[in-house]
Amino acid sequence: MIATLRRLAIANLLLLLALSASAAQINTTLPKSVQQALSAHKLPGDALSLVVLPLTGPGVPTYFNADVPLNPASTMKLVTTYAALELLGPTHKWHTEFYADGPLQGGVLNGNLYLKGGGDPKLNMERLWLLMRDLRANGVREVRGDLVLDRSHFVQPHLPSFNDDGGDSNRPFLVEPDSLLINLKALRFIARAEPGKVQISIEPPIAGMSIDNQVQALPAGACPDWPDVRYNLVPQQSGYSMVVTGKLPAGCSAQSYIAPLDHQTYAAGAVRAIWQELGGSIRGQDRVGNVPRQAQLLVRASSPDMVEIIRDINKFSNNTMARQLFLSIGRQYRNGTDADDAQAAYRAVRQWMTRKGIDPRHLVMENGSGLSRTERISAREMAEMLKAAWHSPYAAEFIASMPLVAMDGTMRKRLRRTPLVGEAHIKTGTLNTVRAISGFSRDQNGDTWAVVAILNHARPWGASSILDQVLVDLYRQPKSSTTAQR
Repeated sequence: MIATLRRLAIANLLLLLALSASAAQINTTLPKSVQQALSAHKLPGDALSLVVLPLTGPGVPTYFNADVPLNPASTMKLVTTYAALELLGPTHKWHTEFYADGPLQGGVLNGNLYLKGGGDPKLNMERLWLLMRDLRANGVREVRGDLVLDRSHFVQPHLPSFNDDGGDSNRPFLVEPDSLLINLKALRFIARAEPGKVQISIEPPIAGMSIDNQVQALPAGACPDWPDVRYNLVPQQSGYSMVVTGKLPAGCSAQSYIAPLDHQTYAAGAVRAIWQELGGSIRGQDRVGNVPRQAQLLVRASSPDMVEIIRDINKFSNNTMARQLFLSIGRQYRNGTDADDAQAAYRAVRQWMTRKGIDPRHLVMENGSGLSRTERISAREMAEMLKAAWHSPYAAEFIASMPLVAMDGTMRKRLRRTPLVGEAHIKTGTLNTVRAISGFSRDQNGDTWAVVAILNHARPWGASSILDQVLVDLYRQPKSSTTAQR
């Protein structure tokens, strides 16, 4: 009996020692330099959540405020893009098609022309032009019926509009997703001032849109950093007029990207403008409808594959493309219980994370882009997802989609005069009350870490420099014996 008790006492002691050793290998405090950076910006320590996990080498992980659900801003795009890589596949593509419901004889389509959107996140003007050239090459010249837009691919959610700073709601990064998204619905206006007059041009051309140029040409002078040129869309009996006002010195120019049209008007206007340039005509009206079952497929265009799409999303933090991707996941995994494709995507992503051994208890996804006040995730959940991605067969594709520090994307201007140039792939996130980074970074020993730092505060001014300090501190790991041998 005494021997048995001794063995139990020794076993318990060994267990306590093991637990103590394990705890000693986890850091639960912020690096001193990060604490100092927070203090310098008058921000409390609990505003920041930080998780740093060693993926190679002997490093000690850090967990600080790791299990607090926070708004991650655009770092949520990493969840959407990695989930899409695995749930839809790296070679997944989207398709856009033209159909006809009548006979084609001698270049004349005696029926309606249908443009069916497949949710392509990157259907730009060049690819639409090529698709319509293909339509022309297949013998279509004149359409006697209507131009019908099929926008039924997604079951669209009814989400509240989001405008973080209350500015112009027509800015391109606020464009909502659509089954037939063309050129991200963006218009580029260029104003060029010559002596006595100002020229206004628009790209791409949109059928039914005219320009009312009221910009005053000033005498030649210094070109302003913020030119006084304003745009106001005014509906007309047939189409729209863009009223352009302001002042511009001779020899100066101003360029603006805006998205004032709805998806239907933009798509129909772009199609008609291109078709006219190609020598074609459409006699009927523009309307929305579904492709009939008996309709004949005329031509089809395929998007770039998933790998290129997620690169555009993560490198440049493209909100609209991320939302298209999120809805694409939902459409693929939609079932009878889902009200819309956003709800289906959220369910599918949570189930996917659970299968990977990640507890998604804090995960809240509204649109998958981070452009939201309701989306949430903990730093631990994000870091565990990055760790899983490191071991994924698609790790290379996923990591390469993120901005390279001091080199490209949203990180191109940060940490330029540090040893971190090109040493980390980091996705950024920014809202009025959020600053965040998430991705993979190497230290001076050449070992790789997963790093997640999310700061939520009413006044996060200057907080990007705090997050940069996280990366600098991580890079300065103690020199290892392995490094010395190298």
